[in-house]
Amino acid sequence: MNFNQRLKELRIDHDKNQTEIAQIIGVRQNYYSQQESGKKPFRVEQIIKLCKYYQVSADYILGLPPGLNWPREEKKSRG
Repeated sequence: MNFNQRLKELRIDHDKNQTEIAQIIGVRQNYYSQQESGKKPFRVEQIIKLCKYYQVSADYILGLPPGLNWPREEKKSRG
């Protein structure tokens, strides 16, 4: 599932319409519709608001695999 599909699924799972979510992130419904369909980008601040609202991590919304190693361990130098 890609980023945009995941956002749509979260919205539907929470029984919300686009107008309600648009208000949460501070845009109009028609602009949110374009964001949700991938025609317009989301700002980082909007993704943060969505994470807090849906109570999920940004990794989940972005579709990243769980358990990413971050910060990455520094490579040991050969000696």
